[in-house]
Amino acid sequence: SLMGHQAGWADAGHMPGLVPQPVPGSLSSPPFSFQQSNGFHFCGGSLINQNWVVTAAHCQVRAGTHFAILGEYDRSSGSEPVQVKSIAKAITHPYWNANTMNNDITLLKLASPAQLGARVSPVCLATASESLPANPTCITTGWGRTSGTASGGAVWLQQVALPLVTVSQCQQYWGSRITSSMICAGGAGASSCQGDSGGPLVYLKGGAWTLIGIVSWGTSNCNVRAPAVYGRVSAFRTWIDSVLASN
Repeated sequence: SLMGHQAGWADAGHMPGLVPQPVPGSLSSPPFSFQQSNGFHFCGGSLINQNWVVTAAHCQVRAGTHFAILGEYDRSSGSEPVQVKSIAKAITHPYWNANTMNNDITLLKLASPAQLGARVSPVCLATASESLPANPTCITTGWGRTSGTASGGAVWLQQVALPLVTVSQCQQYWGSRITSSMICAGGAGASSCQGDSGGPLVYLKGGAWTLIGIVSWGTSNCNVRAPAVYGRVSAFRTWIDSVLASN
């Protein structure tokens, strides 16, 4: 959670049967949460190694101002063994465009390495040439609103299974706003809702959760018939690798 804080992805090998509605998160380790210093959760993210988290550029996470929270599931609990991390660097994609939402990705370097374990483990990154199966079941998670009319966020981490939507199907709904740096999912009665920005879209590959999308944008009322739009991780992989190598 980004809190100003955010949380990281677990090896979620313990995810039970999936359902098409949000269910209290059952990941062995949840995604990142970002919070502000007052503890307000404002975005999600994904831990990609001990030192780095990936989130959305539009979350505007700032080094020295915001905190990343790892290992959180119940936001009302004061007793969970969470890790609160300061952010040393925030590096946004050089071609991020807030008007078109193109290249909606920021990499965050933690001020100290995350302690990996049962509650906190990194997600695998899609390769630059990731070829997805025909109908993968994708999962998105977060503490966002559980409906378009709910106020505030969920107390427990929610997870929802979504179908992937082809670019042409997505463009039928959103038109030319869909670019090669985006991937779409949902529109089948489930959606990622506001508050989950920056969080993960993953699918299971060879027993490991692989990050293919970063929650980016969709309808303001969380219309479950409209595909939600995610940053396409495979399109950013070369840039991600170069940033990690030089920082």
